[in-house]
Amino acid sequence: MCQIHHSVNGIYGYRRMTLNLKRRFGRNVNSKRIRRLMGVARIYCVIRRKRPKYMRHLPQQTTENILNRDFHAAGPNQKWVTDVTELKYGASQKAYLSAILDLYDGSIRSFVIGHSNNNQLVFDTLELALQGAPESQPLLHSDRGFQYTSHAFRRMTKAAGITQSMSRVGKCIDNGPMESFWGALKCESYYLHKFEEFDELCHAIQQYIRFYNEERYQERLNGLSPLEFRAQAV
Repeated sequence: MCQIHHSVNGIYGYRRMTLNLKRRFGRNVNSKRIRRLMGVARIYCVIRRKRPKYMRHLPQQTTENILNRDFHAAGPNQKWVTDVTELKYGASQKAYLSAILDLYDGSIRSFVIGHSNNNQLVFDTLELALQGAPESQPLLHSDRGFQYTSHAFRRMTKAAGITQSMSRVGKCIDNGPMESFWGALKCESYYLHKFEEFDELCHAIQQYIRFYNEERYQERLNGLSPLEFRAQAV
């Protein structure tokens, strides 16, 4: 087996090793035995290596789906939805965009772009939204990402008087308005350009969100932009 392994530069797994042994010795060989003996001899295929088993993240705390797909809000800052999406630039480098959307008018109340999908990205997004609406205590809906299920985020929302709501497992439609915004941003801006630098990507995202809030007229808002519709309520 070692001779065969070296002769083919290690590209054979246990199945092809079994076939070669059968041909070489003219006798039946059990593939399970070959797999076991290759493990003993530390002979491993160099291609299509089995990936390590994914360890599912166990949430520190969860809440019910209080929003329950009721995406209507009677006034500003009553219901917010939030999420994080991944964007790429340069040679497959990754950036992460976190945002909070108000269900009343569909406006983006805050957003943060960072290099890492971590707790601080989400915390900063919420902090910015609260600075813009200091007296508000909205219902905040998210998925069950590790940032939103952390004890630190729970403490932050509790201190601000915010009620948390979370999508059910595997039900992206529970956060439909946020997913819809990601789709609009990517189709109308992100996919239309190739970004080489992080700052270039950030500028494009900032420009699009300004356009979305101030100039993108929507039929459901009586032909107004989100901020125009919001100004009427104020």
